[in-house]
Amino acid sequence: MSSKRSGSTVGSRNFDPDAFFDRWTSSALPVGNDLRSAIIKAFGLPADDSYVYHAVASVTLAQVQSAINAGRQHGLHAWYIEKSGDTTEEQFPDPKDIEAYIAIFSPVTSTTKALAAFASNAKKGTPRAHSAPHLHAHLLLPPDTNLRLPAKAKPASLYNPEYRNPYLDLWSWSARTLDWSGPTPATAHVKQSHHVLPVLYHHFGCVCPSHDALSLIAQLCGSAAGQRKGATRPVVEIGSGNGYWAFVLRRRGVRVWAVDNAVSAWRTMWIGDTIRADGPGFLRRPPGEVAGEVGGAGAPGAVLLMVYPQVSGDFTARVVEAYTGDTIVVAGTQNENRFTGFAGETVEEWMARERKRFEKICQVPLPSFAGKDDALFIFKRIAGG
Repeated sequence: MSSKRSGSTVGSRNFDPDAFFDRWTSSALPVGNDLRSAIIKAFGLPADDSYVYHAVASVTLAQVQSAINAGRQHGLHAWYIEKSGDTTEEQFPDPKDIEAYIAIFSPVTSTTKALAAFASNAKKGTPRAHSAPHLHAHLLLPPDTNLRLPAKAKPASLYNPEYRNPYLDLWSWSARTLDWSGPTPATAHVKQSHHVLPVLYHHFGCVCPSHDALSLIAQLCGSAAGQRKGATRPVVEIGSGNGYWAFVLRRRGVRVWAVDNAVSAWRTMWIGDTIRADGPGFLRRPPGEVAGEVGGAGAPGAVLLMVYPQVSGDFTARVVEAYTGDTIVVAGTQNENRFTGFAGETVEEWMARERKRFEKICQVPLPSFAGKDDALFIFKRIAGG
């Protein structure tokens, strides 16, 4: 499937997803932390934009900018809390530690080497010193050479449209601005978020795809090293939201059926061919019902992708039960903060107990927004399972 599908942004008359990506450069990032102006310019919004972004909180761009301008005041950057006697003090990471965390997700770094450097250079008692072993404890690299993390790209190759990822650039900006150097074991107990989050959610989605994640999914579909060659298996993304993951995967040559029930409202839609359907119901359709493609009947030949699957309504369990294929990919939380998948447990724990015929073969960190702890999980059906 081509990525050239109609998209839209509420309040914009000229938003075109492919054009957005093709003209994207670092110059589009907020100058002086002015996110409001950057979003208005990037998406072609009116100067007096008053759209209300609904997520955990409901905010306008003006209100978000006020929160950004407040900086660390009012506990807005309280991601790391240190208890000492009767006092509770906030910790703020060194800017170098933030950059080391961001480097883990850059296409021009080796993920394993960046993770090793993140751990070896951490000073005792810092958030980084708690984050590094936490990330390593949850890391599971692919078991063989048929599936591997991508080789680091040459810096010049980032100008190749295939590597462009505006969400990753804005996520990196948010980590620097919000004093975030990565999740720790205590992140599971963080209840607050920041006003920036609803804006990123509405325009780009619930979690940012990394170069590793996109490459691994492309490889699962038969594309060598995750590049634009020979992808044969499609992806069926259940709960595709505003279609950002589907869009960037299509730009890498992956066929994606994006399925969503349209209950959630998004300001930006990156694709115009979302299949409006209940996820489990879609998988149970007779085969061949989907726009001339081989779909439905559990999508046996497709890779199942769930990005931030909802907790309510036993959604994730019903989708997994309806899927008859052999590969499940989940982008969600890797702690028990009740934010994705299942209440009170991780998708890994649930799969190990309820779907023993699937084996977890890979788990790699995703760029986590401040106060979150996200990862990409890959499960494969055991032979004969």
